[in-house]
Amino acid sequence: MAGGDITRRLAAILAADVVGYSKMMGLDEAGTLSALRDIWREHFNPCIAEHNGRIAKMMGDGALAEFSSVVDAVSCAVAFQRGMAARNDADGEAAAKSIEFRIGVNLGDIVVEDGDIFGDGVNVAARLEGLAPPGGVLTSDSVHAQIIGKVGVTFTDAGERQLKNIDRPMRCWQWDGKAAGAGSNTVSASAAIPVEQKIHFCVAPDGAQIAYATAGSGPPLVRAPHWMSHLEFDWQSPIWRHTLLELSREHTLYRFDQRANGLSDWEVEDVSFEAFVNDLAAVVDNAKLERFPLFGISQGCAISVAYAVRNPGRVSHLILYGGFARGGEKRGSPAAKDQAIAMRTLIRHGWGQDNPAFRQMFTSSFIPGGTPEQWDWFNELQRISVSPENAVRLRQANDNVDVTELLGQVNVPTLVLHCRGDGIVPFSEGRRMAAMIPDARFVALEGDNHLILEDEPAWPLFVEEIRNFLASVD
Repeated sequence: MAGGDITRRLAAILAADVVGYSKMMGLDEAGTLSALRDIWREHFNPCIAEHNGRIAKMMGDGALAEFSSVVDAVSCAVAFQRGMAARNDADGEAAAKSIEFRIGVNLGDIVVEDGDIFGDGVNVAARLEGLAPPGGVLTSDSVHAQIIGKVGVTFTDAGERQLKNIDRPMRCWQWDGKAAGAGSNTVSASAAIPVEQKIHFCVAPDGAQIAYATAGSGPPLVRAPHWMSHLEFDWQSPIWRHTLLELSREHTLYRFDQRANGLSDWEVEDVSFEAFVNDLAAVVDNAKLERFPLFGISQGCAISVAYAVRNPGRVSHLILYGGFARGGEKRGSPAAKDQAIAMRTLIRHGWGQDNPAFRQMFTSSFIPGGTPEQWDWFNELQRISVSPENAVRLRQANDNVDVTELLGQVNVPTLVLHCRGDGIVPFSEGRRMAAMIPDARFVALEGDNHLILEDEPAWPLFVEEIRNFLASVD
């Protein structure tokens, strides 16, 4: 490394290598070299350039590329692997022409000399590539932390790996390269969302700007607001995407970010239950909806009940999932009140931080059955959807809700669903709410998650009940 200009910088490194290169060369050296030259020229090099990367080194059966953006590096790796999968599929039975790559992506410090790259950042990328699945991508933990919600696929936790000549074990994340996913819940729907989402804005009575989105086609279905939402982020999240896609499958889904959340106005004076109901009214009026089914989740259930009672004739059907009529401080239990106050204290000091204590007490309470990947998405949602100050204000408003006296006045068909082991809203609160709404249908779901996940046994029942219920909408 003597005699050249040497610089040091932080970069995202993509390392790619052909699977089974030596065997392929032994079987057909000329054919392999010819096919590989075509791949570099027609697929790899253009893909690197398209994603703002720079090829640092070609090694016959492999290559190193440098990116200033982690998102660009991973997006390039995924795009190239998808292109290779399509190329190999087109070859059909010509197995000898099928060439697969492994790709590793790392973020680290590199040394650059005369255009070539060296250093730990490069070494780790090369080791990751060696452990990547054929046709797939393996990344370091530092890379994964920066791509959540920003690329077209979701990576699964591959656990800690001991990389050759690297002293410490390294946590890795894997995408196996399958277009439809490694299982139903390990691929982002962002690459396969069959509907387009459109975002709009309206103004609430007090002047707050409220962001709402529409997706799908067909008769309207309105989802009431709840805290900790983000119209764009939720659309790709493994926490929410399956529910949103299902709700927009046969309907035009209307949903919005509650004030102080997501894309709606964060700088608001009034964070109260009455303001939440007024925001719902502002959205449906702006969208010019005359009559519609209303779907409430968690605290959105109380908002839905209040709106339905106060606006007779506007709501055709109510769906209430994981909800309550009275917040934690209104349940007449000292323990429930203490828990509500303790949760707000925890939020005030730990919101958006990736520390084990907060994750255990908050994230794991919402989705105890989630995967590490889903927990990461949930933690990221905390950070981008609402500030710590607004999170406390919203939580306090919800803890003091009480629409018990309105339940008996609900005069529309109502479906209530609740998971038995819900750790955020007790099952008894959902059952109580259903019992006090005239002729409400109550469905108990098996599970411990507050937010129902796609791989839960309860998910098919959840979908079936809602589909059947909405099919009865006149």
